[in-house]
Amino acid sequence: MSMHFEKKLPIPAEIKQEYPLSGKARKIKKERDAQIREIFTGESDRFLLIIGPCSADNEQSVLEYLERLAALQKKVEDRILIIPRIYTNKPRTTGKGYKGLLHQPDPSREPDLLAGIIAIRELHMRSIELTGMTAADEMLYPENYRYLDDLLGYVAVGARSVEDQQHRMVVSGMDIPVGMKNPTSGDLSVMFNSIMAAQSKHNFIYRGWDVTTDGNDLAHVVLRGGVNKHGNNLPNYHYEDLLLLNEQYGKKNLKNPAVVVDCNHSNSNKQHMEQIRIAREVLHSRRYNEELRKLVKGLMIESYLVGGRQDSVGGPDHVYGQSITDACLGWEDSEKLVFDIYREC
Repeated sequence: MSMHFEKKLPIPAEIKQEYPLSGKARKIKKERDAQIREIFTGESDRFLLIIGPCSADNEQSVLEYLERLAALQKKVEDRILIIPRIYTNKPRTTGKGYKGLLHQPDPSREPDLLAGIIAIRELHMRSIELTGMTAADEMLYPENYRYLDDLLGYVAVGARSVEDQQHRMVVSGMDIPVGMKNPTSGDLSVMFNSIMAAQSKHNFIYRGWDVTTDGNDLAHVVLRGGVNKHGNNLPNYHYEDLLLLNEQYGKKNLKNPAVVVDCNHSNSNKQHMEQIRIAREVLHSRRYNEELRKLVKGLMIESYLVGGRQDSVGGPDHVYGQSITDACLGWEDSEKLVFDIYREC
């Protein structure tokens, strides 16, 4: 047999009991959920900024970054609501490479999934207590979502997961905004089918239970660009792309039409400094067209303490606060960009 069962892991209820959320954190979560919801329903015109490291690879550097982000949030809170990226599990195109804090709490050591489950829960809890902000994470494994469901303010479903039935149905049972990315092919119809499924009611098997869901009215579009059959990147953040998306949204019976533009990945060809130009172009499109202003709710930006990326995951050559996955903007560029967005949004 090729699958080897190493050890039985605690269920989410057991982990939550051992690592409970404080009363302060529960209050923050409730208040933040309401504020974020109001942006997606159109009750608030604040602009959403989902920003942070490509992967949360080191608790100390991530928390230092988040402290800076929290101080920045206070300066722009009348126009911008910041949701920190704390992405704790990473999809790998070939299956190789660092798979995130869930797999390796210490990237320089062997995987330890139980320690990883505890590490990601503790990181999200410490972030809320430290910054007063609930964070975003990617739902790479639907069965693991309940380890964090009482902590997260936003969830992303990635380009490789958006066609998966289990992801779509689990999203339909969530009460927070979930961004459904267009697939790597760039096919918008696949993404819209995913949103339609996520906003619908379902009955299915989840973690050994027969469950029913009510549908998630906050499931929405994330544009991240695509790749054609030749491997060429096809950006989809331009004005004409947003117009097409608005037209297609108008033809579908979907609740709370909304778009978040991912400024990195195939939109930037993973050229991290391009995120600055892309963000400004999207903001210009919103200013030029009132319909797009209502539709485009925010941006996703990859940012960390030190710009760029590195291969080193430990030892004397490791750069503290620099990404070990995709390249990110450094702090100075990120701070300047946030202030630029504040003036323009």
